[in-house]
Amino acid sequence: MKVFAILGSRNPEGQTARATAALIEGIAAAGGDAQQAFLPLLQVERCRQCEENGWGICRREGRCVIEDDFAALAQRIREADAVVFSNPVYYSDLSESLRAFTDRLRRVCAHESGRQGIADKPAIGICVAGGGGGGAPAAIVTLEKVMRSCRLDVVDLIPVRRQNLAMKETVLRVTGRWFAEDRK
Repeated sequence: MKVFAILGSRNPEGQTARATAALIEGIAAAGGDAQQAFLPLLQVERCRQCEENGWGICRREGRCVIEDDFAALAQRIREADAVVFSNPVYYSDLSESLRAFTDRLRRVCAHESGRQGIADKPAIGICVAGGGGGGAPAAIVTLEKVMRSCRLDVVDLIPVRRQNLAMKETVLRVTGRWFAEDRK
């Protein structure tokens, strides 16, 4: 099983990266392979709403006109057997980088050709809240809506808070193992 994890965090040592690493460890333990991308380290612009109606060729052709790293990331999702979205929670919501990416992804997925290789792909969402940790449930609801609008097969959603990260790392390892074994 080949998994592609997209992180909305820029810190490869941070809490979101730790949570994602635990899931990836579980995937690897079951014989799977996972690669990851840290969105803030890449060039992914926000949607421009190209035309007066707020859409563009995304709606007509299933692709985006902006020339940045978005198309390559979407292709990596298509090439993977499954996808993981990992989000550091700020203000009980998606991070700015994950929001920019997913806003464009769901617009591309509005067209049949844009959904090819993405629709029905198994997906997991992880939202990791620092601070008081209370924003993870609200963020996971938002992430689920976006994932479903892309017609991904949402198989698990895992809210994490800094206060329970160590325990959730165990849960994420087990989830990763289950995720990879269930798809063999």
